[in-house]
Amino acid sequence: MELNSNISAVITGGASGLGAATATKLASYGVKVALFDLNVEKGEALAKELGGVFCECNVTDDASVDAAFAKSRAAIGQERILINCAGTGNAIKTASRNKETGEISHFPLDKFNLIIQINLVGTFRCIAKSAAGMMTLDPIDGERGAIVNTASVAAEDGQIGQAAYSASKGGVVGMTLPIARDLSRELIRVNTILPGIFNTPLLQGAPEPVKQALGAQVPHPARLGNPEEYASLATEMCRNGYFNGEDVRLDGAIRMAPR
Repeated sequence: MELNSNISAVITGGASGLGAATATKLASYGVKVALFDLNVEKGEALAKELGGVFCECNVTDDASVDAAFAKSRAAIGQERILINCAGTGNAIKTASRNKETGEISHFPLDKFNLIIQINLVGTFRCIAKSAAGMMTLDPIDGERGAIVNTASVAAEDGQIGQAAYSASKGGVVGMTLPIARDLSRELIRVNTILPGIFNTPLLQGAPEPVKQALGAQVPHPARLGNPEEYASLATEMCRNGYFNGEDVRLDGAIRMAPR
């Protein structure tokens, strides 16, 4: 897909981190961007900077997602690109014992379900609604659209306390090929990136020695990933018409230890 001002893109989680970097990269090619996010202040500021549109959006809510797509399409037209970056995580053991009292507790199921709803169901909700919109478009150079999802290396080597997060991201990986096959006759491609340890807002509040220690765990280059590096791969997945049905680690060759 040639990236230019005739193309519109929706980026979920687009107000910061991986999503913001990808929106900025796409806009540099002239692509019209819509940022879906809950952070109104950051989202509106970045959308203004990029000449795009901000749409407040909760990916766990059907009505919110529908309203965001309606606002986006009214402003910049039907998207041919969807980048799914909205997501979150937690760290809770499946069952654990309090070291001081000996009390035993298990993973609160509402907190497990919340991660699944945001990371997995929320991603699929946006894919399904965006793909239905893309199907109304005429093909350009043999394709109607491209979708890029965000999983995590935790989908393959999740650490202690990451049962919910790993399950949600493993689900994103697992549904990539079936969705790519579902949409193949409609000329819509689907790929997923599995980022390693990236310098995103989740880590930016950590002390510098902590970030350096995390980066040192990466074989090469021994540092945290930059959001711009994610944006580069996401952009290539949109541009390269033969890139389809793939799950690609972007992690500096790290394989996560149990903790």
